[in-house]
Amino acid sequence: MTTDTNAAGGASTEGTLLVFICLCHLPPLSKSNPKYFSSFSTVDEKLYSRQLYVMGHEAQRRMMSSRAVILGLSGLGVEIAKNIILAGISSVTLCDPVKPSSYDLGGNFYLSEGDLGADRGRAELVRDKLAELNEYVKVEVGNVSSMTDATGILNLVQGASVVVVTVPLPTSLLCEINDKCRASGACFINTLVNGVFGTVFCDFGESFEVTDKDGENPATSQVENILTSNPATVKVLEDQGRHGLETGDRVIFSKVRGLDGMLGDATVSYEVKVTGPYTFELVGIDCSKCSEPATQGYITQVKTPTTLSFKSYKEALANPGELMMSDFAKFDRPPLLHLGYKALSSYAESRGMEYPNPGNADEANAVLALAKSMDSDEIINPPETERIILHLAAGSRSIISPMCATLGGIVGQEVLKACSGKFTPIPGFLYFDADECLPDSPLPADDVSPSGSRYDSNIAIFGKDAQQKLLDLNYFLIGAGAIGCEMLKNWALMGVACGENGKIHITDMDRIEKSNLSRQFLFRNSDINEFKSTTAAKAAKSMNSDMNIVPYQEKVSAETEGIFGDDFYDKLSGVCTALDNVEARLYVDQRCLFYHLPMLESGTLGTKGNTQVVIPHVTENYGATRDPPEKSINFPNMIQHTLQWARDWFEGEFKQSAEDVNSYLSNPDYAATLAGQQNTKAETVMSIRKTLVDERPVSFEDCVVWARLQFEKLFNNQIRQLLFNFPEDQVTSTGTKFWSGSKRCPKPLTFNVEDKCEDAQMKNHFDFIVAAANLRAHMFGIKGRTDEAWFVECLKNVIVPDFTPQDGVKIASSEAEAKEENNSQSNGDMGESEIDDILAGLPKPGELAGFKLNPIEFDKDLDDHMLFVTACSNLRALNYSIPTEDTHRSRAIAGRIIPAIATTTALVTGLICLELYKIIGTSRKPLKLDAYKNGFVNLAIPFMTLSEPTAPAKTTAVVKGKEWNWTAWDCIDMNVGDITLADFISYFEKEYNLDISMISHGVSILFSFFANKKKVEERKKMKMSEVVQSITKKEFPPNQLFITFEIIANDLDSDEEVELPYVRFRFR
Repeated sequence: MTTDTNAAGGASTEGTLLVFICLCHLPPLSKSNPKYFSSFSTVDEKLYSRQLYVMGHEAQRRMMSSRAVILGLSGLGVEIAKNIILAGISSVTLCDPVKPSSYDLGGNFYLSEGDLGADRGRAELVRDKLAELNEYVKVEVGNVSSMTDATGILNLVQGASVVVVTVPLPTSLLCEINDKCRASGACFINTLVNGVFGTVFCDFGESFEVTDKDGENPATSQVENILTSNPATVKVLEDQGRHGLETGDRVIFSKVRGLDGMLGDATVSYEVKVTGPYTFELVGIDCSKCSEPATQGYITQVKTPTTLSFKSYKEALANPGELMMSDFAKFDRPPLLHLGYKALSSYAESRGMEYPNPGNADEANAVLALAKSMDSDEIINPPETERIILHLAAGSRSIISPMCATLGGIVGQEVLKACSGKFTPIPGFLYFDADECLPDSPLPADDVSPSGSRYDSNIAIFGKDAQQKLLDLNYFLIGAGAIGCEMLKNWALMGVACGENGKIHITDMDRIEKSNLSRQFLFRNSDINEFKSTTAAKAAKSMNSDMNIVPYQEKVSAETEGIFGDDFYDKLSGVCTALDNVEARLYVDQRCLFYHLPMLESGTLGTKGNTQVVIPHVTENYGATRDPPEKSINFPNMIQHTLQWARDWFEGEFKQSAEDVNSYLSNPDYAATLAGQQNTKAETVMSIRKTLVDERPVSFEDCVVWARLQFEKLFNNQIRQLLFNFPEDQVTSTGTKFWSGSKRCPKPLTFNVEDKCEDAQMKNHFDFIVAAANLRAHMFGIKGRTDEAWFVECLKNVIVPDFTPQDGVKIASSEAEAKEENNSQSNGDMGESEIDDILAGLPKPGELAGFKLNPIEFDKDLDDHMLFVTACSNLRALNYSIPTEDTHRSRAIAGRIIPAIATTTALVTGLICLELYKIIGTSRKPLKLDAYKNGFVNLAIPFMTLSEPTAPAKTTAVVKGKEWNWTAWDCIDMNVGDITLADFISYFEKEYNLDISMISHGVSILFSFFANKKKVEERKKMKMSEVVQSITKKEFPPNQLFITFEIIANDLDSDEEVELPYVRFRFR
């Protein structure tokens, strides 16, 4: 593949708290290109909301004008079809008249045992269920007599945007299809899954334009200074990170202060010559005659289209060029698999497109012999390389769900690239394998021969014993969203928990929303508002009626350990997380550490995905590494800062204030409740008085007046006070300007109902008033309205008091001062008697019987909430000369929306399920660390890397003269019954030669050498459970089996302190 591009794109970084969403614009649809132009359908933003943050509106429209043809509807074909139908392309033509076999049931989730022996082909059998996935997508069956009907297949190519072949076809026919695609302007993809091996080939033609090669946000940075030099030299703020540019890139500037306005036109782009990670020059731009340098401004990279050229299938088969890597530990694997697949294809073509039978050593060796005869580069070096070819041949009929999900996610995204022109396609061949799941050599025929079972594909490569282990698994799946749905689909086809001794527990508190339907494929429109866990469990059982599954609607946390406690985890084989937040993952991680359970973890962010396999005593646990905490922001300089501020203001004004009032009205002894809020008592009572008395509205007009006065306070008066304290020319004690670097000098806003911001083109002044007034009205149970003419007239009558800045108003001038101010927050000068007077002056709850406010919880999916937050954020951004954003992008940032697309979700669950095979022992040998794989993928680039997990960190202790290297997985297990404290201490003396000086449980100290001797002697006679209960004053739940203790102990011989793991004490 060759590249013709004007500029290379840079990558921006992602924060851990705020997700930076890419909303790059693609070139408009062209009427001259029929592939991209059939209709201008309106994008359903509710359905595709998360996907739009991945693809963007223009790419979505292109997909909605595209047609795909899928040849072959076994496991891989139906997986690809599912992904692209969920994504919303215009139409999909399914082509596969072949009747299903038992091998198909290993990967095709829309076929059942009842379909075996049917007189209809696979395409017809799955068409209706695929069509249910998306009402906007036309799904039809192509009419061909067989999969070698060249005339019929070639007729289907005409008018298609992309053709995908997912079943073995003769090489000559593949070349014919590829040539027809090239002639008609369609993209061509050939992909196969054979056991734990897979291949993808892409030919997108001689000239394929990619509008956005990586999907990343354009690189952005902020100006520290631009010198008056020739050429102009730009230095960016180092605390905002590197500029992320490359020489030859082009950038635009906005909100630049200085250089006599020379860079004031935000539509003009400039070529860059990079001189360092924080500096670059503007090629050909002479600023030497400017009177002053620039001191502030925003820099944004301009993305340019790229044209790519591909080899045809025939060319690439003979001369593949550089093969895409998926596992850098197997750098020599792609050429070997290229050779192996050529030999397998040659074998199949000589036998009517039939692959070798499982367990037939002669047929597998025939493929190996063919590979050796083609091996002009001497790639095959026995025995390891021969083993790979033999396994490829022996399992070639096998179609397993994890491999279909993995390749289906990859190829599904390639189809979307073909339809939209967004992201970089695979440059030719990709080979993928998970041979770590396999035994050293193919299994004998009696262990892998088909029996007509739905598990024939699994058995063909792993054997009957391994299949029984899958059937008997007991797993806890936490989350029934996108990853949870895909996981259940894979497990149903693998047979996880489908035996008499198996069980899946799945929990999710959420109900189904419309936005879930574009990637959580077990749900339908009729399921909206139903619980996810119950609906997903029902859908999974429809795929495999033998699955034993129990749904819950409980949060997994310390509060639900009465449900998910010792007796629950004690019966599990492992835990799989499908969560969307780090806090929950960390809690589950601690449970897995305690119960020594494997944990399968995965996550996605748009086209990026990651997987982590956690194996007791082999790998580090999930929480072993953490992201650094976010820095606090005192003075905003990015839209992310102003959006967070707007969200916080929303919560305080529309939620917290209402909750405070309701608490006062419902609590007869509210003064006593306040006693526990010493630092915030004054603030709380003043808020209640303001909400309930001073500013309580009786009409909607009062709400409008309140909103107008809030505008004046927030965006004019407070800014004027800030500039009074710190004037524009303020200089610090070191002689530098106070308003410099990341501190942008603000300006007060003058209210103008017609004002429209330059960047987002939104009427923020007016929108703020409308949204704030209506939210205020809802909080007080007053009917609102939104008609503009009425608001304009009402606002004319609002009297806004004059404001004069005052001396003595303290404002934090740095993050350190702000932190100190928060830590020392108190009631200020207000005494207890003054607080009591305010409380006494409030209306008595009895006087307001039945009165209650409506606290408003921020919901990113409610338009009136987002209208307020967007307008409020943009107004603060205008205060600080920060570029504003529209509601769509603001929703993503303020709502902390995680961009999501079905392709990445399918891929990561496939990778995780391949690790599950390893955990149950399909390799039939103990696996070392390097056999397990953590994965990171970025389907946009495309990029995939699988790497061995990190081993757990070790702590060294010397016990009884011997060195013990223990990890976070280790504990001291005591299963000696509920012994007394005295016996507990004695146990450590005898077993470990240790003298215990302290025993604690949580925050409670149970025993220490410095404690009261009499009390210690009393406790020594008590059982350990009794000691804990006497101190904590809490009864143990009936399902609790263990108590954890932390001990401090010294070696009896050396008197050296010995660092030990916790004690897991089984008392029941």
